[in-house]
Amino acid sequence: MRGDPVPLGFVFRSRAKEEKAPAADKAPLTDSKQTRDPQAPKGRPTPKRSEAQSQRRSVAHTPTTRKEAAKRSREERRAALTRQREALASGDERYLPARDKGAVRRYARDFVDSRFNVAEFFLPMAVIILVLSMVQVGALQSIALLLWLAVIVLIVLDSIFTGFRLKKQLRERFPDDNKRGAVAYALMRSLQMRRLRLPKPQLKRGEKR
Repeated sequence: MRGDPVPLGFVFRSRAKEEKAPAADKAPLTDSKQTRDPQAPKGRPTPKRSEAQSQRRSVAHTPTTRKEAAKRSREERRAALTRQREALASGDERYLPARDKGAVRRYARDFVDSRFNVAEFFLPMAVIILVLSMVQVGALQSIALLLWLAVIVLIVLDSIFTGFRLKKQLRERFPDDNKRGAVAYALMRSLQMRRLRLPKPQLKRGEKR
């Protein structure tokens, strides 16, 4: 018995259309009113204007050649040295060299700057002694030799006394901080004339912190 003929469209219908149809039905509906930046990558949120500007700025300032990179490095190094010189004059802790940073080193500097130190007069006294020793007079040469010995002894005694007092003060004020090298740092500073010290003294003589 001959049945109804099967339509050819049913036999040769594409499977791809049948598979895509359920997927299209299951796809979530999106709000047509929601706007999206046409330049934003697919599946990512649109960046804020400030973030986009900062990204464009960073890309614009990125050196593209080795010459530009070297020029940028020189400019940054020059700016860092300028900030460091200003910090040495003002005592700004942020831009000081590593050897001068920290509360311990700052206290050591103030301890030396707030008192008279025999060692800071070493250079002018050495010049005077040198001049006396060059004069062809036996008495003056003997005086120059005695002055030289006296200066050396006074510097050694004053340095021992300064180091002992500073070490005691550091132990009391900074019991848990690293104090290594702080006394030697202060003694080296005491050998310099006050106006030539860097960082510049922040305390007057006799003034206490």
